[in-house]
Amino acid sequence: MEVQILRWFESLHNPITDPIMYAITSLGNAGIFWILLTILMLTVMPKKYRKVGFTMAIALILSLIFCNGIMKNLWQRPRAFWVEGQPFVVGDQFENLYGIFYGVHDYSFPSGHASASFAAALAILMWRKKEGIAATILAALIAFSRLYLTVHYPSDVLVGLVSGSLYGVIAYFIVKWIIKKFPRANAVFEQEKPWKSLFKSKKVEE
Repeated sequence: MEVQILRWFESLHNPITDPIMYAITSLGNAGIFWILLTILMLTVMPKKYRKVGFTMAIALILSLIFCNGIMKNLWQRPRAFWVEGQPFVVGDQFENLYGIFYGVHDYSFPSGHASASFAAALAILMWRKKEGIAATILAALIAFSRLYLTVHYPSDVLVGLVSGSLYGVIAYFIVKWIIKKFPRANAVFEQEKPWKSLFKSKKVEE
């Protein structure tokens, strides 16, 4: 059933959308887009985005640990384009657009792209609705691109989407707890004071 769904996605391939989908999926490679956005929120963007960036950082770490570190190695599901569990070779099964299969060597379940993207997007959405909606749309496009390029089964993407969203929500509550529990964190992330406030001695604060 899932292979048939991927065949349908493969039937959508055309010279116009192929490069678009490849460019979109590239944004999710190693979570690079979300990592850069996290860094920008923590350093360059207005201070009101600091706690958003902090939440994204935690969400992405959770995704890395549970999705890439635990779940993929626990299930060890072969990719759809692998043949009998062996790496892709020319001429087998699905169309290898832009040679994307050659760069994929880890297991299939769940989708790391979907997990990281929705973890970051939900982390943003929990604090900033407008920006979060835009991020969620991008995350959905990245997840869709994984199916379009036939590098994941639909269930890989679905579980990545759900689990990634969960990481984003969990990260939000972790950051809220940290801000409430630790005055220095509150000063930096809620009161938008300089980063050096995290390192001031208790004596100086008094």
